[in-house]
Amino acid sequence: MRWLAFGTYDVHRHPRVGVLIEGLRAAGDEVVEVNVPLELDTAGRVAMLRQPWRLPKLAWLLARCWTLLAVRARRAGPADAVLVGYLGHFDVRLARLLFRRRRTPIVLDHLVSAAGTARDRALTGGGGLKSKLMRWIDRGALRSADVVVVDTDEHLAALPADAAPRGVVALVGAGEQWFAAGAARPVSSADPLKVIFVGLFTPLHGTEYLGAALAELAGDDRIDVTMVGKGQDYAACRAAAAANSRVTWVDWVTAAELPSLVAAHDVSLGIFGTTEKAQNVVPTKVFQGAAAACAIVTSDTAPQRRTLGDDALFVPPGDASALAATLRALADDPALLASYQRKAEARAAARFAAATVVEPIRAKVLSPQPPAMQETR
Repeated sequence: MRWLAFGTYDVHRHPRVGVLIEGLRAAGDEVVEVNVPLELDTAGRVAMLRQPWRLPKLAWLLARCWTLLAVRARRAGPADAVLVGYLGHFDVRLARLLFRRRRTPIVLDHLVSAAGTARDRALTGGGGLKSKLMRWIDRGALRSADVVVVDTDEHLAALPADAAPRGVVALVGAGEQWFAAGAARPVSSADPLKVIFVGLFTPLHGTEYLGAALAELAGDDRIDVTMVGKGQDYAACRAAAAANSRVTWVDWVTAAELPSLVAAHDVSLGIFGTTEKAQNVVPTKVFQGAAAACAIVTSDTAPQRRTLGDDALFVPPGDASALAATLRALADDPALLASYQRKAEARAAARFAAATVVEPIRAKVLSPQPPAMQETR
């Protein structure tokens, strides 16, 4: 099977599409990338929603990328399917236009909805103009796709009725470099316990609660914490954790360096937020941390329980004291820590590898098209 991985995705900023491409190739498929990364990260896109007068910049950047994509798509030749990468809400419309005559199935990786992200970051109210715009963006993207890929059952259930028959769940997963880092990780003495968080400090991460937990751990010389990233709630998190001198703050780490950095720690932290979005996702960092053979500590939500089973440690969302207590328990008990590291590593090997993640997508594309898919032609 021959795929075109298409769009303005940036695999370094958002590794999900890289996992899908790796998985398709591991399954024996050919994948040709038609990719012109949009020079605008998620924070930049959010800023444009807060400041709509900056939207012409987005239009100009998209026009430039799309021109190059159209030229490269024609040169790439025919394909059996087109995969539109993460944050492809607009790219999928271009893909539909370019591949309509070829009747090539369009697969959209709809990992996050525009409306859901806007609500999570408090950018829209219930029925304002921005909220309507976000819903319009989502509806147009979904109508342009023959297969809609989501990451949890909750997101599948949230799809509109006309898109639901075209939906399929594929876990976020982790790339081979994460498994390699886990295999090469040093044997830890857990003295002190090394804990890492990696993220953009968005509301779903719940870093305000993480900051409070770090404050509760101030003075405990058995626990060292590395906080990687910056974002919306960074300043508040850092202020809350100011009393803890055993926290190292790192603005960011390159994609190439990140797996080995995470694998050098004992515990990888997930998310702890209480927003609606936080209740419906399993974050990338959980899959990557497990592949890197770290013990996973994250919030006790339905999708994370379902995905991780008994192979992670869970705390109630928004409960800083429970998070602090869990980290103390791991620092107290090296055997407990080692058991959860082994559990996470085994689950990752069984369920989170790229080749496993893409199986539902390939099955959906290769199955007879339901009427809803045919109607999008």
